[in-house]
Amino acid sequence: MVKTSTSVMNKKFNISLLPGDGIGQEISIEATKVLNWFDKFSDLSFVIDEHDIGGVSFDKYESPLTENTLEKISKSDAILLGAVGGPKWESLPFENRPERGLLKIRKELDLFANFRPAIVFDALVDSSSLKPEIIKNLDILIIRELTSGIYFGEPRGVENIDEKNKRGFNTLEYTSEEIERIARVAFETARSRSKRLCSVDKANVLESTELWRDIIVKTAEKFPEVELTNMYVDNASMQLVRNPKQFDVIVTTNMFGDILSDCASMLTGSLGMLPSASIGRKTPNKCNAMYEPVHGSAPDIAGQGIANPLAMILSLSMMFKYSLLKEDYSKVITRVINKILDNGYRTKDIFNDKDKLISTSDMGDLVVKELNNEKI
Repeated sequence: MVKTSTSVMNKKFNISLLPGDGIGQEISIEATKVLNWFDKFSDLSFVIDEHDIGGVSFDKYESPLTENTLEKISKSDAILLGAVGGPKWESLPFENRPERGLLKIRKELDLFANFRPAIVFDALVDSSSLKPEIIKNLDILIIRELTSGIYFGEPRGVENIDEKNKRGFNTLEYTSEEIERIARVAFETARSRSKRLCSVDKANVLESTELWRDIIVKTAEKFPEVELTNMYVDNASMQLVRNPKQFDVIVTTNMFGDILSDCASMLTGSLGMLPSASIGRKTPNKCNAMYEPVHGSAPDIAGQGIANPLAMILSLSMMFKYSLLKEDYSKVITRVINKILDNGYRTKDIFNDKDKLISTSDMGDLVVKELNNEKI
């Protein structure tokens, strides 16, 4: 299997790799194996530039994301991120914590639309805590607004009221323009799937999400072919566990999306299986986007070779689909992972006694081995 002669004429894609902290280092190695395979055997070519983010960046530069790194990754064709954070850095001032580097990328590159799929692989139906008949063939997409809301609102902070009492405060705010642009992404996505969209808010209590609902309903008028429902977040969290297949595409605010996507992840059996894509404004020549697994840095298992790299590799698959416009390659990766799981290979997070337990690096090697059997 070799590249075709036409591949020489194709553009080299510049990929910024940010392994980060904890298991982010390990799973990034496995994603690189897959990326190198496509560089060698497909019509795509890649230049991979690795940069620091999070705690490891702070240890080197006293910043979770340096301006130099931000400038470099902003010029890349796509960003792959492992994970950030860990107890080592929890005592740092708020602005220096590893997570601030991640939030800075989202804000500075305006990656406002976060796609978080929750898909149940047939071989993992029994890994979920829910009954198989409830989650079999589940395929949900949560679209989370990512650059506004309570995580970015001002004013914020902790202040002294008196000698014995402090006050912590955050601001939840949205503009109509911010809501409308994520609404358009959600409606367009729903239109390409089953034409069903559920918007999640707390409009009965929070004025900011009352505006959210008003703008969502108004935007729906431009997409008459899409069936819109609105649901309060407390009910939505219950319904995700009670009857998840009633949903197809969900759109919601930054904080609600953070919570609901983690809830949806456990429907699939493991956070280690869930990728995500954070996508910004598109131009004729470029689309700012970052791809990362939903799980965190898992410092308790870092360095043990037991982390599941599949969420990271599936994030790579989303990169092929959304940034490189190679959906066929994205489907190849998903098909390969299905084969591996069907053959009973598992990392520790999805392992049970009837399976074949393998390491992080073994799983990456298996993906590459199965890719050799594919025609692309």
